[in-house]
Amino acid sequence: MTIQTLLRTARILGAAVAAVALSGCATVYLVDNQVQSFPRWADQAAKPGTPVAVPQAPQIFRFDRLPSQRDARSSTGQDQLETLAALALAKVGWTRAADGTSSPWLVQVDASTLRLPRAPWESPYDNFWGGYGGFGPGFGHAMPGRDYIVTGNGQIVWMPVFPRIETPYYKREVTLVIRHAASGKVVYETRAAHDGRWNSSNGLWSAMLDAALRDFPAPPEGVRQVNIEVPR
Repeated sequence: MTIQTLLRTARILGAAVAAVALSGCATVYLVDNQVQSFPRWADQAAKPGTPVAVPQAPQIFRFDRLPSQRDARSSTGQDQLETLAALALAKVGWTRAADGTSSPWLVQVDASTLRLPRAPWESPYDNFWGGYGGFGPGFGHAMPGRDYIVTGNGQIVWMPVFPRIETPYYKREVTLVIRHAASGKVVYETRAAHDGRWNSSNGLWSAMLDAALRDFPAPPEGVRQVNIEVPR
C-alpha cells in the first residue's frame, strides 16, 4: 500500500469519526443547573406548631404577578414564562386553575438573564493572534493574546491583524415561589441557576424550570446540581 493510499484512508476514517461525533453531539445539549429549594409547608398552619401534611398531587394553582410583571412592556414575556412554568408544574401534578376559579395555591415565577461579552475566565486579550510568529526573518514575532508585534529590531507595532470575535456568555436564573392563597404565606421557594453560551430558547428555560422542580414537593437541603438534556 502506498503512502498516498494510507493518507487517503486516514482522511476518510478521520472524517467518518468526526461525522459520528458531530451527529452524536447534535442530538442533545446539556443544561447543568445549580438548584436550591426551601420547603416551608408548615408555615400555612393557622397556629404555629400545627402539623401540616405536605400537599400531594394533584393540586390546583393560579399564577400571581408582581406589579413589574403586570407592566405592559414585560407582560408578553411573562405570559410565555408562565406557559412554560405551567408545563413544568403539570409534570409534578399541579394544574393551572381555569380563569375565574379559586385555588388553594398562588405561584409566582420570575426569570433573569445577565449577558457577558465573554466567559468570566476568558481574557479580553485572548485570540488576537493564533500564536507565535510566522513573519519570517526581520519581521519579528506576534505575542499570543496581545494586539502588537515586536519587529526584528525590537520596535513594537500595534496592529491587531486578527481582531477578537466576542462570544457572549450568559448567566440565567429562574425562581418559583408558592404561596398559600388563604394566608398569603410563602410555603415553597426554589431556584435554578445556569450559565453558559446557549442562546435563549423555550427548551433552555423549560429545562431550568424542570430542574427547579426536581424532587418537589420534598427536596433535599442545600445546593445540588441537576443536569437536564435538551433535544436540539
